[in-house]
Amino acid sequence: MVAPLKVGIAGLGTVGAEVVRLIESQGRALSARCGRGVRVVAVSARSKAKKRGVDLRGIEWAKNPLALANDPKIDCFVELMGGSGEPALSAIEAALRNGKSVVTANKALIARHGSRLAALAEKHGGALNYEAAVGAAIPVIKTLREGLAGTGINRVYGILNGTCNYILTRMEREGLSFAECLKDAQRLGYAEANPSFDVDGHDTAQKLAILASLAFGTKVNQSAVYVEGISSIAPEDLRAAEELGYRVKLLGVAVRTESGIEQRVHPTMVPKSSSIAQVMDVTNAVTIDGEGIPPITLVGPGAGGAATASAVLADIADVARGIRAAPFGRPIEKLKTTTKAPMKRHEGGYYIRLMARDLAGTAATIATRLAEQKISIESIVQRHPDGAVEPVNTRGKPSPVPVILITYATTEDAVRQALHAVQQDRVITGRPQVIRIEKN
Repeated sequence: MVAPLKVGIAGLGTVGAEVVRLIESQGRALSARCGRGVRVVAVSARSKAKKRGVDLRGIEWAKNPLALANDPKIDCFVELMGGSGEPALSAIEAALRNGKSVVTANKALIARHGSRLAALAEKHGGALNYEAAVGAAIPVIKTLREGLAGTGINRVYGILNGTCNYILTRMEREGLSFAECLKDAQRLGYAEANPSFDVDGHDTAQKLAILASLAFGTKVNQSAVYVEGISSIAPEDLRAAEELGYRVKLLGVAVRTESGIEQRVHPTMVPKSSSIAQVMDVTNAVTIDGEGIPPITLVGPGAGGAATASAVLADIADVARGIRAAPFGRPIEKLKTTTKAPMKRHEGGYYIRLMARDLAGTAATIATRLAEQKISIESIVQRHPDGAVEPVNTRGKPSPVPVILITYATTEDAVRQALHAVQQDRVITGRPQVIRIEKN
C-alpha cells in the first residue's frame, strides 16, 4: 500500500479553503485516480480563529509559511497566499530546496521568478506546478507543456482577464461607456476598488509571459511584454466594430516572427466569426496555433474559488501520481532569453478612427499621408453623427466628422508616422483612436 501524499497549504482564503474541502470530499476518487491517498496534514494562515467553512480538526497549524515549507512531515507544499515577493517566494524556495513538490496559483510570482524557481525544482527533484496561475480551470498549462509537447507553436493568444472581458461585453451590448461599466463591475465584485492592474492590462501581461515561455521555450520575462489597457475604448468603437464584422477584446498575444518572439497585450479587433469572439462576460479563452493542426481554443472560467481550486487539485494529483514535468516544458538550461520586441515592427491590419475637420481637402490630406507610408485602405466609413446632414458646433462652425479606416496589413511604425503627419497638418481634432486587428 503506497503511503498517502501529505499536503501542507499556505493560505486559507477562498481558494485554500476550497482546496481543503475538495480533498476531503474527493478523497476516494483521488485515491482511485492517483493510486494513493491525498491528505492535508498541515496549514498556515494569518488567523487561526477565522471561520472558513471547512473542518480543520486534526490538521496541524504551522506558525508561518516558512515553517510549513520546512516541515519534514509534508511531501507537497501548496502556496495560495499570492504576491510576487515575500513570504511566498522564500517559502516556495525553502520547499523546493527540501526536495518537496510545490503547487501554486501565484501568477505574479511565476511571471517574476519562474525561471529561478524552475531551476531549484530541477536541481532538487521536486515538481513545480502552476496550472491555476493562468486561466484557472482552463488546462492551458498542461496543454502547452505536455499535450502539445510534440507540436511546434506559432502563436498563442487569448482573453486572460475576466474583468476586462465583462466590461467590453457590457459596453457592446448596452452602449455604455467604459467608466459606467467599470463602476458596475466594481459593484458586482468583478473589479477591484483599484482596478488598474486589470484594466491597464498588467494581469494579462503576467499570464501571457508564462504562456509565451511554455510555447516558445523562453525564460519568463514580463518586461518583454508590450502593454495597453482598455480605458481608451469608446462605445463608438464597438459600434463600428459590429458594423465591420469585428468584436473588440483585450487580448494577450505571443507570436513567433522573423525578428523573434513578439509579446503584446492590447485591445484587439477579432473577426466575429472566430471562436474567441464568441467568448463573453467574465469567461476566459486561449487559442493555440500549432504547426500541422487547426487552431485549438480552450474556453472556461478564468477565475473564482471553485475553478482555481479545481486546477490546484489537478496539480496535486499529478504530484501524487509521481509526474515530474519540466516546469516550462524544457530543462532550464535550454530556455532562451527574450527581450521586448519593438512594437514599431509589428505587422497587421489596423482600425483607425479620426475626428476629421469638415474642411475642403481634409480627405485628400489624410489619403496622401497614408500613401506616403505605403498604407493601403481596405475600407473607409465617413458619417455625420446621429445622421445629421450638417452638424454644427456651438460657435456655428461645422463639427468634426468621424472617419473610420480599416487598413490592409502594414507596420506599426508606418501607422504612427502617418497619423503624426496628419495631426501636424491640423486636419483632425483630438487624438486618433487606433486598434490593432488580429486575424484568425
